[in-house]
Formats: sequence, C-alpha cells, structure tokens
Amino acid sequence: MDEVIVETAGRLGRLRLNRPKALNALTHGMVGLIDAALDAFAADADIACVLLTGEGERGLCAGGDVRSLYMSEGTAFAEKFWRDEYRLDARIARYEKPFVAVMDGITMGGGVGLAGHARHRVVTERSRVAMPETGIGYLPDVGATWLLPRAPGETGTYLGLTGAPMGGADAIHAGFADALVPVSALPPLIEALSELPGRAGDEEVAAAIRARGIDPGPAGLAAQRAVIDRCFAFDTMAEIVSALETNGSDFARTARATLGEKAPASLVLTLALLRRGRDAPDLEACLEHEFHASLAMLAEGDFREGVRAAVIDKDRSPRWSPATLAEVDPDRIARWLEPRAAPVFPHPRNHGGAAALRR
Repeated sequence: MDEVIVETAGRLGRLRLNRPKALNALTHGMVGLIDAALDAFAADADIACVLLTGEGERGLCAGGDVRSLYMSEGTAFAEKFWRDEYRLDARIARYEKPFVAVMDGITMGGGVGLAGHARHRVVTERSRVAMPETGIGYLPDVGATWLLPRAPGETGTYLGLTGAPMGGADAIHAGFADALVPVSALPPLIEALSELPGRAGDEEVAAAIRARGIDPGPAGLAAQRAVIDRCFAFDTMAEIVSALETNGSDFARTARATLGEKAPASLVLTLALLRRGRDAPDLEACLEHEFHASLAMLAEGDFREGVRAAVIDKDRSPRWSPATLAEVDPDRIARWLEPRAAPVFPHPRNHGGAAALRR
C-alpha cells in the first residue's frame, strides 16, 4: 500500500496521506514521497495547484511517527528524519504553485508542519488542530515556534505549553488556518480546483475556497483572551503558574491543571523556544532551533519516556525527570538550545512565501 497516493485530476496535483489506521502518522518514507511529488508537480506545466488531504474520516495527520523514533537507537535516524521533514515544511511554505491543505479531523504535530505553512489552509467543522508535544516530553516543532508566537497576544504561548486542541474557529483565530469549508463542500471544492485555468494563481484558488466557505462562528480562545494575555505573558514557567493560580477563573484553573500533567523540562524548553520565535527572521530560523532542541530531548530529555507512556505501554503514567518545575536546571535547558549537529539550512535566508507574508 502506498503511504502517499500521488495523482493528478485535471489541473490539480493531489497528495493523499494514506495510513488511515495510524491516523496518517507521518513516516520518514512519506516525507520523501511528498518531496518527490512536489518536484514533479513543479515541473508539470499542466498543474496549477497542489492539494494535500488525508485518507479516512478521522484526520489529515495525527503527527510524526514517534514509534519509529522511539525504537531507533541513538539520534542518527531522528536526525535524518527531522532534517528531511523540516526541509519539507519550509519547502511547502515557499512552494512555487498554490498549495492547499485540508485539515479535516485530527491535525497535530507533523500534520501541522505539512498544513500549517501552506498558502491556503482549510479547516472543517470536525477539525481538531493541536501541538500537544509537551505531553510526551517533547516540544512544539515543525515550525510551530514560528506560528505560535504570531497568534493574537499570548494565545500561542497558551497553546504551545498546554497543547490545547483547536476547533475550526479557534484555528483560524490563532492563525493556523484561513477558512472553514464544511465537509459536504469538500468534493465541489476539489472539483473546482481541478478545473482551474493553467495559469491560475493564489487569488483564483482563494476565490474557489471562499465560494464554498462558511462563517466559522465565534472562537472560544478569543473569549478567553484577557485571561490568556494576563497569565501567559511571562518569560518563566514559575511566573505563569503563579499567575494562573492567582487568577482564580475556571479557565485558569483548568490551564494550571493541564500544565501539571506535562513534562516540566519540556515546558521550560518550549517557553524559551517560543520567546526565541518572536524575534526569529523567518520560518527556517525557528525550524533550525527546533531541530537541535529536538535532538537534545531525544538524547537526554523525557521524549522516550513520554512516548513509552502514551504510545508503547499506554499506561498514561509518565515518570518525568525532573518531576517538578522547581527542579528543572536552567543550565541544562540552555545547553539544549545550542547547536548539536550540522545545520538543517546551511545557508539561511528569508525565502518569502506564506511564512513571510504572515509575519
């Protein structure tokens, strides 16, 4: 079975993630297949637009294949996997033809990397978008530390630390999506994209999406903006936790309880990366930071323990080390932020594209 179905329909180049039983979790092989397909679509003058979707009805992509990372020894496999994945994420952001991603159902982690940087990002009424990595002793990667700091106020800080899921309206509010198209309207949208003229550009694609989009309704995150901005504006986890405990609202109490379940070292590292992301010149810079920090988490952090508890043994009882925020060593976190391998992007430059336009 092909893990990625690559096909054309009229003027449309289609990428269909095809591991529905695994919620289309992204493997290293899939990264290569998508990259090769993008080469072919770019060279084909008959292709006006590229569309990314997931097979099955449960989601676009639940994230990267963390099981394969857990089973690998050392960091050599992860280094190659993440290097290729992050380069693909950056390529999608600056792809030379209109790129449409449909985040129907569950879209998390690596799925956000594929879809969140696309030029045209569609959610549906059943979308569930999140970066839940702190819950497995990891960090929001795949360029999330570029997207999250550009959400309104401290919304991205809240989402990155808690891993809270977003429905369609919240995903649009937070800058992870652009339009909500109901599931029933997806087949007509795909047909419209396949019938685009050969020289169609982003405006024609956007018009086809707008014609089938609906009002996403109010965003729940917007209603909590005041509390989020007040409590998540700090640069240390101790201050954030204190602010949540002082606030006293139901939202703050829930957020505080959620943070208590996450890996303490992951929370401190994630906050540092989010603050770095605010001043980053481009998406590639954030991916570079994430890459080296990810290798550190795999080598000496809580990543393997988090995957064990959530995916391998499924006992949902991770033993974090350290177990509390007070025990996290700032010097250790600082070391995790240092380069640990050859750079992902040896010649950094601002590639423009969707990432730059959303600054």
